[in-house]
Amino acid sequence: MPYFCVMIVFPNAKINLGLHIIDKRADGFHNIETCFYPTGWKEVLEIIPADSLAFTSSGLSIPSNSAENLCLQAYKLIKSDFDIPPIKIHLHKIIPIGAGLGGGSSDAAFTLKLLNDKFKLAIAEEKLVEYASKLGSDCAFFINNRPAFATAKGEKQESVSLPYFLRHYLVVIFPNIHISTAVAYQNVDKRGKSAGLKEKLTMPIVEWKDHIDNDFEKTVFSFHPAIAQIKAQLYKENALYAAMSGSGSAVFGLFKHEPDLDKFRQPNHVIWSGEF
Repeated sequence: MPYFCVMIVFPNAKINLGLHIIDKRADGFHNIETCFYPTGWKEVLEIIPADSLAFTSSGLSIPSNSAENLCLQAYKLIKSDFDIPPIKIHLHKIIPIGAGLGGGSSDAAFTLKLLNDKFKLAIAEEKLVEYASKLGSDCAFFINNRPAFATAKGEKQESVSLPYFLRHYLVVIFPNIHISTAVAYQNVDKRGKSAGLKEKLTMPIVEWKDHIDNDFEKTVFSFHPAIAQIKAQLYKENALYAAMSGSGSAVFGLFKHEPDLDKFRQPNHVIWSGEF
């Protein structure tokens, strides 16, 4: 098996266009329906040859329990089926943790893809999705990394086309509040049945405000009014649609034209923006 030099990829964040919690499953997870959409907010993942498996990081602080790090778990999944050598993984963390942006899941999926590519393992995409699904419910999305309508735990996905997103502008605001996904699920109201999100996504964006919801917002906003205020401000500044992503706490707005970002700046806010 050929060895390799330094290899770098750029895992990206995602947003959720609508997020409906249907019911709780017998396995303890929840059935959902949502649309995952990739963004240009990226971090840096580097793999280099090493004498023993190691993980280091820079940038934003990452919880210190390295055994639970998804990049290492991704390596171990591949290692269980393929004879690959030890590596050192370095992650420069940029996407906030506990923001509902899928940064950790993206890191894991990009690790799987990078190992497959650089060790020439020829793992089929379907198998990579299977590996990714073992690491997290939204990890599988980042294998294809294209807009996808997701059901079940989030791992069942089908491609979706949203052509009217072209030439729109996305603003994502993280208020430096960490939301526990587990706690968010414990308190969320369940719908009991599908709310037809897939069909609602075909509506013009200007109609989404009245039809497309994130079910986590009710509970999260009650605990953290500052997050609700961000959503309200996005609408005040003429967002076509605004919502919390995932279980929060990041909130995004879709605009027809680039807004004045200075209006959203606060000392504790991290802002990412870019064209769709």
